[in-house]
Amino acid sequence: MNKVILFLTVLFLSVLNAQNKKEITFKESPAILKINNDQIYGTLTMPDLTQKVPVALIIAGSGPTDRNGNNPMMKNNSLKMLAENLAKNGIASLRYDKRAIGESKAAGGSESSLVFENYIQDAKSWINYLKLDKRFSKIIIIGHSEGALIGMVASAKADKFISIAGAGEPADQIIKTQIAAKSMKQLDDMTFPIIDSLKNGFQVKKVDPMLNALFRPSVQPYLISWFKYNPQTEISKLTIPVLILQGNNDLQITVKDAENLAKANKNAEKVIIEKMNHMMKIIDGDQNANMASYNNETLPLSETLVDKIVSFIQK
Repeated sequence: MNKVILFLTVLFLSVLNAQNKKEITFKESPAILKINNDQIYGTLTMPDLTQKVPVALIIAGSGPTDRNGNNPMMKNNSLKMLAENLAKNGIASLRYDKRAIGESKAAGGSESSLVFENYIQDAKSWINYLKLDKRFSKIIIIGHSEGALIGMVASAKADKFISIAGAGEPADQIIKTQIAAKSMKQLDDMTFPIIDSLKNGFQVKKVDPMLNALFRPSVQPYLISWFKYNPQTEISKLTIPVLILQGNNDLQITVKDAENLAKANKNAEKVIIEKMNHMMKIIDGDQNANMASYNNETLPLSETLVDKIVSFIQK
């Protein structure tokens, strides 16, 4: 009889807890940032709460990655999932298409006119945009991959900064490492002098056509501007709370990168997430399974990642 009473008591408490922990609903609405004649388009995800809430500015990674974490070739919805998970925990977010990407394509102008500082200034402008909104209690920058470097430089007026899969070395060194990994000395000999020239601020007029995807003349101004920034230097400047998140199943950024960032900012909290890949998802399989996740919009985000971000923002 006592066992039956105990079972019913536990069952009642479980039901009560489930009712008390109702998932917070949320709404999404368009956001537009106007800078001179340009317009940058984003999505504001707002939890259905009456009190002021924290808001995260989510900055996407490199290439044609849009506000949801997708590109024309792959759909994984990683950043969309992040925004939704934050909202369910009472945290608002704003994610956006960077210049020349998605709905903000027109703001990119010509490829040769786009530089890394455009992205930094846009992030700063979004921070000012959010500061004017009285619904928000504090502003947190969340940068993924290349977005982490943009966020580091732009975070001076934010309250907290989170790096997810952020590089720990300058971009020129990362590109060299990736090329060297192919073990083709001829390719090293062709590309390294170009990278060194761009690093020193000089464009290269003659580029082998087979290298145009990386080093075509119109993209060189962007590379020159990007190569100037060292993530270790930039993160060392931050005096706000910093969280560094990195998966040990990431094919693009390594645990060593996270360690480099943490060494540069002694006050930062560093978390290495077991089996998490670059898309912030848990991969149990081989490299093929890892790559397949880049085009899997149903695979959920790492629960550990979400928990760490939520607790860091709320404390």
